[in-house]
Amino acid sequence: MSDILVVDDERDIRELICDILRDEGYTTRMAGNSDDCMAELNRAAPGLMILDIWLKDSNMDGIDILSHVKRDNPEVPVVIISGHGNIEIAVAAIKQGAYDFIEKPFNIDQLLVVIRRAMEASKLRRENASLRRQDGRVADMVGNGAAFRALKSQLDKVTKSNGRVMLTGGPGSGKEMAARYVHANSNRADAPFVIASSAAIQPDEMEVKLFGRESAERGTEQGLLEQAHGGVIYFDEVADMPLGTQSKILRVLVDQSFSRVGGTAKVRVDLRVISSTSRDLVAEIAEGRFREELYHRLNVVPIEVPSLEDRRDDIPDLARHFIAEFNREQGLAARELGEDAVTLLQTMRWPGNVRQLRNMIERVLILGDDTGPIEAGDLPGQGEAGSGAADDGIGLSARLTTLPLREARELFERQYLMAQINRFGGNISRTASFVGMERSALHRKLKSLGVVTTSKSGARIAQMEEDDEDEN
Repeated sequence: MSDILVVDDERDIRELICDILRDEGYTTRMAGNSDDCMAELNRAAPGLMILDIWLKDSNMDGIDILSHVKRDNPEVPVVIISGHGNIEIAVAAIKQGAYDFIEKPFNIDQLLVVIRRAMEASKLRRENASLRRQDGRVADMVGNGAAFRALKSQLDKVTKSNGRVMLTGGPGSGKEMAARYVHANSNRADAPFVIASSAAIQPDEMEVKLFGRESAERGTEQGLLEQAHGGVIYFDEVADMPLGTQSKILRVLVDQSFSRVGGTAKVRVDLRVISSTSRDLVAEIAEGRFREELYHRLNVVPIEVPSLEDRRDDIPDLARHFIAEFNREQGLAARELGEDAVTLLQTMRWPGNVRQLRNMIERVLILGDDTGPIEAGDLPGQGEAGSGAADDGIGLSARLTTLPLREARELFERQYLMAQINRFGGNISRTASFVGMERSALHRKLKSLGVVTTSKSGARIAQMEEDDEDEN
């Protein structure tokens, strides 16, 4: 940003400064009093301000304006100039947040040096803040199954609007990635994406983290809402937000403004809000733990993020994506996936969803060999908590041994075929090909076993026929 606002009550001085700055390649604006200055600030924040301390015929002096700028636009560097300067004024200006103080009559070369340094420091602060917000992650949406395509279609519909989105789904299912995808493909993609994780912030620190703070000791501290100005604020696990904070967030959604903790002035923000939860907010409302009005404000566009078990056909693509990611970021071996490993991964239980799969792949790459494909034997053992296969196809030996042969065979066939159908996203032709049956024979076998397919999260899944009847 090379836009500089020059505020001085002496017309000759402000025009001289602007002429010199334009010769140096800067764009400039001018104001001769506090009212004009505030109007320019409200129109658009400049890249830098040159501000005279004494302003004739004005409601505010330079120190008052400086305080206002540092409160509402703390990223804007301010260079103070004055013909009546003394050490007390200089100290007061620096304490209020001025970048530097130059006394009139000033040397033009000295002023240009100060401006260049201030602009460079401001640029570095913005870049550092942007890098912290990006957190090194990008919106990689991986998959091609029916449930994934249905999710992506819904996300694509909301990217160009400013409507509030509520993402629901189990822990680790990819709600944050979905929020990042909306941001990255919206007209706010170049603006901040800021995460406010209710579960990760202590309740007594929540309001300072969100709204910022003003104090004599620390000056002005920006909160997450202010950092997200112009972009997206993502309320992760919003059900964990304290009730008192919920009412204040509700007011922010209505007014698009708030006061910092310890402050009284209003801070205006332009935000798009995306929220997520793995809990049933309707039940939370009934229990008095979540404000119903806030729920309706946040739940304008509800989108369910499917579990990994509803996306079994995406597991090979996801696993290969994580292998490439760990190779790129950590230098781990870029191993191939063996067919038996793919089969096992697609039939395992995934209570931790995509996050669990990612962690498993990282573990295998760290502990396994650097060469050769990943085989089923390289995957965590079936007896380990959270890593065992589903009851619908793998690990049934203990239960089978308690049954007569006919019942055990029927149970095995039912669970095995359900697991394979779910693995292939409800595709009967692919299932028949893999298990080595004619499609018509498979249909007859499924009917005899009481197995039907039904839609869930945009995909076809297998379940028992009596379960389907119970749901109806």
